[in-house]
Amino acid sequence: MPTGVSAGVAVYDRCSGTFAERLAPDARFRSASVVKLLIALDHLWDRGPVDGLPPADRTRLAAMLASSDDSAAGHFWERNGGTGVITRMVSRLGLTGTAGPPPRFPGHWGYSAVTAADVVRVWRHLLDDAPPAQREAVLGPLRRATRYGTDGFDQFFGIPSAFARPWAVKQGWSGYPPAARPTGVSGTGVDLRRPALHTTGAVGPGDRAVVAVLTLHPPGTPYAEAGAAVTEITRSLRVPGAVLL
Repeated sequence: MPTGVSAGVAVYDRCSGTFAERLAPDARFRSASVVKLLIALDHLWDRGPVDGLPPADRTRLAAMLASSDDSAAGHFWERNGGTGVITRMVSRLGLTGTAGPPPRFPGHWGYSAVTAADVVRVWRHLLDDAPPAQREAVLGPLRRATRYGTDGFDQFFGIPSAFARPWAVKQGWSGYPPAARPTGVSGTGVDLRRPALHTTGAVGPGDRAVVAVLTLHPPGTPYAEAGAAVTEITRSLRVPGAVLL
C-alpha cells in the first residue's frame, strides 16, 4: 500500500462466487461520485420501461454515469427526496455499511458513507438482478465512460489504466484541488478531510470480476499522484478474467 494511503478493497469473482481479494471491505469511506450508482438505480426502480422516461431524464442519467455529471446527480437527489434515496437503496439491496450524508450536510450526496463490500453488492445487483432494460440503462453509459468528467477531471485511473477492455466503471473523487471543506470525522465515521479517490467496476469478458477500490490520501496530495497510487493498488490485485495493460 502506498505510504499514507488508506484503502478498502473487494474483488468478487462472479464465476466462482467467491472473493479473490478483500482488504478492510467494511471500512466506511465517503462515497464521492460512486453514490451515483445508487442515485441512478433508485430513480429507475419503479418507473416502468426505461424507454418511457422523459428524454431529459435519459440525457441526465447518461451524463451522470458516463461523465460523472454533478448537476445531474443533484437534480435526481433533490427530486427523489435527498437522503431518502440512500435509505431506500440500503433496504432494497441489503447494504450494511452505507448511509446518507451527515445531517448537517443533507444536500452533499458525495458525503454519503459506502464500503467496498457494499459497492460490490451494488454492482452484483446491477449485473445479476436488475431488470434487463434498467441494467442496460446504467451499464451502457458505464461501459462508455468518458476520459474526462464534466468537471474536467481525468477519470481514467484505477481500472481503466490497469486493465484492458472490456470493463464498465464508476469512479469517484472528492477534495481536489484542496478547498474549504468540513474537517474531522462525520457522525457515521466517515473522514471528510482527506482527499478521496475511488475506482469501481466490472472487469473482463462477461463482466467476470467486480472490483471496488476505495481510498483516502494525505491532505494536499495532487490528483495525478493519487490517481497513480490507485492505479498501482488496482494493478496489484488478483482480478479473475482481467488482462493487465
